[in-house]
Amino acid sequence: MQTAIEIAGTRVSPGSRQSIDIPLPSFYTHSSVNMPVHVVHGRQPGPVLLVSAAVHGDEINGVEIIRRLLTHKFIDRIKGTLIAIPVVNVYGFVSKSRYLPDRRDLNRSFPGTEYGSMAARLANVVMTEILPHCTHIIDLHTGAVNRENLPQIRANLVDDPSLEALAQAFGVPVILNAQLLEGSFRAAAHANGIGVLLYEAGEALRFDEVAIRAGVRGVLQVMTELDMRGKIKKNRQLDALVANTSRWVRAGQSGILRSLVATGSKVEIGDLLAYINNPLGENSEQLISPVDGIVIGKTNLPLVFAGEALFNIASYEAVDQVAENIDAYNEELDPNTDSLLSDEPPLV
Repeated sequence: MQTAIEIAGTRVSPGSRQSIDIPLPSFYTHSSVNMPVHVVHGRQPGPVLLVSAAVHGDEINGVEIIRRLLTHKFIDRIKGTLIAIPVVNVYGFVSKSRYLPDRRDLNRSFPGTEYGSMAARLANVVMTEILPHCTHIIDLHTGAVNRENLPQIRANLVDDPSLEALAQAFGVPVILNAQLLEGSFRAAAHANGIGVLLYEAGEALRFDEVAIRAGVRGVLQVMTELDMRGKIKKNRQLDALVANTSRWVRAGQSGILRSLVATGSKVEIGDLLAYINNPLGENSEQLISPVDGIVIGKTNLPLVFAGEALFNIASYEAVDQVAENIDAYNEELDPNTDSLLSDEPPLV
């Protein structure tokens, strides 16, 4: 049996689970603020996996992923420890904003300091109270407001090759070898020797049932890969191909966008992605794909300014294989046919 774990002064015994409220700076109304943390501490020793969501306060798919994860029938029998933080950026979540009240981006404020800005203080709480316990991290994200991301894993595979096995285990069809950004949670964790899988799927302030189901299944499959839960009958493994680069296609002029491709679409160099016109239908611009690849992100708002990023395309040589994987993946996670994850009714 492993020993107890203590977080923010609360002791969690082996074979038990407990919710912990970590105090944060209060609102100026004198109302208290806490960051909710749930710990599932197994009887047997093993990895300590942190699953976090809403580092950007308006990215809510991860909140639902964690809710479903914590109700899963296997959770109480895990080896090691699961630390779940459904809402990291409590302030942004309350105000339905990506940022904190001081307009800082929490995911550019790590590792933070105890006496710095609001964002720096919140980052410091995560780094001092949570990170020292962790061996692995899955950080759940979505696209920004009016931007949709295809379910994908981003990880720094060059500096930490061991992450590729976990990325493959997650089971999404697109893996992006993504560099570490200064001030990000991933970079701060990496500096402390902890690898991070960043899951991107869906759009801010909207639930996406396929993205949620994919996230729950992905976290459970990573836990299986880490031997935190028993081996189960595996679904067909996608054997995802890794993209080393992605490229945004931007608007050459302001106007009204008529998009012709969806996320997950296969495109080739020279393919027509969209038209941009003014409201009179004049000054037409055609947006053309500059690469062979897969559309992994796009804007959902037809009103665009010149220079605005509209389509994110991951570059692939074997683009047909990736497109086939995406088709199989979407069919497998269709809420009308999928009964593997839980008894949760599909959200619409």
